[in-house]
Amino acid sequence: MIIYKESAALNIKLQKIKSEDQKIGFVPTMGALHAGHISLINDSREMGNTTVCSIFVNPTQFNDQKDFEKYPVDIEKDIYLLEKAETEILFLPSVKEMYPEGLTTLYQYDLGFLETILEGFYRPGHFQGVCRIVHKLLNIVQPHHLFMGQKDYQQCMVIKKLITDYSINTQLNIVATERENSGLAMSSRNLRLSAVAKQKATAVYQALQFIKNNLYQLSISQLKEEAITIITNAGFEKIDYVEICNADTLQPATIADGNSKLVALAAAFIESVRLIDNLLLN
Repeated sequence: MIIYKESAALNIKLQKIKSEDQKIGFVPTMGALHAGHISLINDSREMGNTTVCSIFVNPTQFNDQKDFEKYPVDIEKDIYLLEKAETEILFLPSVKEMYPEGLTTLYQYDLGFLETILEGFYRPGHFQGVCRIVHKLLNIVQPHHLFMGQKDYQQCMVIKKLITDYSINTQLNIVATERENSGLAMSSRNLRLSAVAKQKATAVYQALQFIKNNLYQLSISQLKEEAITIITNAGFEKIDYVEICNADTLQPATIADGNSKLVALAAAFIESVRLIDNLLLN
């Protein structure tokens, strides 16, 4: 694996790869890698791509400075995992490399409805930061394929809109959420949980499974109420939302009639760590 810290040097290497008619797959991350990230690497490699992974903890997507400061960083372990997965290239830029113009005057994206609901509502400015960094990275790497995890469902929809709105020539591949044996969605934030809290955190997945298993037996409001009770009883301190939405638009669902594809999404705090998860229902 070759590590690049500057986009100019990376660009020279990528142009050489493309001149040899090789496809490029790209996996953007913020590090603290786990099996979910590696599944994205594996999917890219299985498609025959030369795979580029980036690690950059993006300061502009944290609406809470304390959350940014607490984000787990273990670059040596990340490099080990990427080498083990036979990743060809790692892009490891500095803040100055990615934001040479500084962090005060930043471009604003028109994300419409997606920025007003769920993660957009509870984390104002988050998706602006996501779009800024992903747009910059896509301009640098110019991959044929972009790989992202379904766990960040709304983020995938935001990036899909970014690609469409700015006519970016890449194909977005959304990879199914990797879970621990308990059902807990793999996340870098899990590293901040005690063993006890990690076990309790499985209640989010259990609540989403309850919604899926009872989708046509209970009303939408009853499903959400029961799911909230499951999460609350497990010891979560706060629930931002449990919602059932149209899987294509994220418009809140009012009825499950089997005609629309639905997704259940949740966000809640345990040990002051905010966890998110989602589950396609039908």
